[in-house]
Amino acid sequence: QVQLVELGGGSVQAGGSLTLSCKMTDYTTVDNCIGWFRRLPGKEREGLAAIWNGGHSTTYADSVKGRFNISQGPAKNTVYLQMNSLKPEDTGKYSCAADKVGYCRDGYWKFSLFGDYEGQGTQVTVSS
Repeated sequence: QVQLVELGGGSVQAGGSLTLSCKMTDYTTVDNCIGWFRRLPGKEREGLAAIWNGGHSTTYADSVKGRFNISQGPAKNTVYLQMNSLKPEDTGKYSCAADKVGYCRDGYWKFSLFGDYEGQGTQVTVSS
């Protein structure tokens, strides 16, 4: 049974860093698309970064480009999101989701339909 579990959330001051992990059971980045998302209460999920092609391909939203880095562990069943230079507006519930690789290849991973599987999320709070 596929499961995604996020770890690593917490509270940090502006300018600080956090690294989130998405541990996947019965799933890898090989032939799949894995994305990190952020959600604020009452707002739609925002796509932040995605990884596919066994970790060889990545893409980022403009809002996090240059500050966040998505990567995978050696077994390809854990995906990390390293977040640097955090801002108060980065506060939110962060989750990882997984779906067919075509979503990444075609650039549709940010859309609401993406995510055959999604974790429960982990809270990140950035204080000024």
